[in-house]
Amino acid sequence: MMLVGVALGLCSVALVGRAAWIQLVNADFYQRQGEARFVREIPIPTSRGMITDRNGEPVAVSTPVESVWGNPQELLRHPERLPELAQALGVPADELMSRLSQRADKEFVYLKRRINPDQAKAILARNIPGVFSQREFRRFYPQGEAMAHVLGFTNIDDRGQEGLELAFDEWLRGKPGSKRVIRDRHGRIVENIELVSAAEPGKDLTLSIDRRIQFLAYRELRNALNTYKASSGSVVVLDVATGEVLAMVNLPSYNPNAVGGASQDAHRNRAVTDLIEPGSTMKPITVAAALSTGRITPATRFDTNPGYMSLGRYTIRDHHNYGVLDVSGIITKSSNLGAVKLAEPLSPQYFYEFIRGFGYGQAPNSGFPGEAIGSLREPARWDGLTKATMAYGYGLSATPLQIAVAYAALGNHGRLITPTFVKGQVNEARQVVKPEIADQVLRMMQTVTEPGGTATQAAILGYHVAGKTGTARQAAAGGYARRYTTTFAGLVPASNPRFATVVVINDPQAGSYYAGLVSAPVFRNVMEDALRLMDVPPDDIDTWLAAQARGEAKRQASLPPLPAALEEPAEDPTIPPAMVGGGGVP
Repeated sequence: MMLVGVALGLCSVALVGRAAWIQLVNADFYQRQGEARFVREIPIPTSRGMITDRNGEPVAVSTPVESVWGNPQELLRHPERLPELAQALGVPADELMSRLSQRADKEFVYLKRRINPDQAKAILARNIPGVFSQREFRRFYPQGEAMAHVLGFTNIDDRGQEGLELAFDEWLRGKPGSKRVIRDRHGRIVENIELVSAAEPGKDLTLSIDRRIQFLAYRELRNALNTYKASSGSVVVLDVATGEVLAMVNLPSYNPNAVGGASQDAHRNRAVTDLIEPGSTMKPITVAAALSTGRITPATRFDTNPGYMSLGRYTIRDHHNYGVLDVSGIITKSSNLGAVKLAEPLSPQYFYEFIRGFGYGQAPNSGFPGEAIGSLREPARWDGLTKATMAYGYGLSATPLQIAVAYAALGNHGRLITPTFVKGQVNEARQVVKPEIADQVLRMMQTVTEPGGTATQAAILGYHVAGKTGTARQAAAGGYARRYTTTFAGLVPASNPRFATVVVINDPQAGSYYAGLVSAPVFRNVMEDALRLMDVPPDDIDTWLAAQARGEAKRQASLPPLPAALEEPAEDPTIPPAMVGGGGVP
């Protein structure tokens, strides 16, 4: 009995000692081990910041959705329920079994992500063991294809992948929170223990884009591509005074709400990534460079007879023999020979630095991901033809955005402003050409859209339009192909420019391929509505009044003649005088 009592006493001491060790000495370790089995720290999702256009209209919003997930270990213990789950998820049963088998040692796998909350509720209502859901957010783009290239899109984890969604991802994304909860063995939350960190929603972003002008540009570009069977095109609209991008459209486009169905080629924002040779849209820059030397004035005349000239083993031609032209005439008629003669006395270094000052050969720094720099060779790499061909837009390359920035500088009295996609962002302007020179070139460009110019179809009733066409052959292996890039760059109203717009259409296959017939009408149609939407007053009221008078005269002439009885009322004593010629006559 004594031996048994001693043994029991020792066992009691051991048990008390063990309990003291567990509950007092090593309590933290065992507490952590216990919590690891039922306490979880789970994330608190946060919504991505909303993107709006300049007028506060939402163009990218995040909406709450549900993601269904499962515990593979528990699901595999109930294989008889997997066909039912597969049917609810809309996937083949063998595919679901394969996914779960590959993750048999895990406790978490997504079954279906970012679906309508009602769909998730219906799946959970089947009470299949090991199936749960959690709140997430999905990005939605109300403007669809029209604004796809500017906005870009987010991935399944709501991270920006392209466009402004990528450029401002950190600003828009916000910071998810977290909380500690107690879960039972089925994964259900039994109790919220504590808030570890609060979720911080993403910040909103107001763009410089006007969704109305954006849609106008998209509609007109789409119509032009369909009419001329062109392969692609771009439109860029800038606010001349601020450098804000009011519209940027590219085709072909894609639906950012269903990215998977589009080709990667359609994702490209051609307005900032694709390079084109600017063609004759470079001629106003050449004119500005020549006038800035002081040795040439607007009245200086150049003989372009007989319409072509040899330069080494190459021949430079005009579309027609324009004879003797002054500087304004070179722009009006788009004379290649005149541009070459303007650039001839300019030193290569001066001409290079002048063109570079307008933003060619360097990134626009708009903040958009993947901006192309373009190609502008340094004078040391020029050959005997480089300066001549650059004078009329060959031998260098630029993006549509770069061309728009250069033209905006001409319309802004020679001050170049870095473009921006953010409303209200103030960028410093730098003077790239004297104001009086810029204004002179602007007046010369106005003749392009007037009778006798190359882009009369860009004219807008009631407004003076300054612009320049560019029809450039596309480079190919060993030279240039019989394929064209048609460009029109314009400023309106010319007396005090508000918009700088560039329209580029690549490879038109039907009808004409001249910029004055293909790209210029797109400019006119977009700008007509944009001027009205932005309440820009007309600067050519006389022409507008004359057109109204002609229209009224034409309308009157088309009216049928009045009946003789109404043309000169008869003096019939049987008709009361008050009714003669009045509303009472039947």
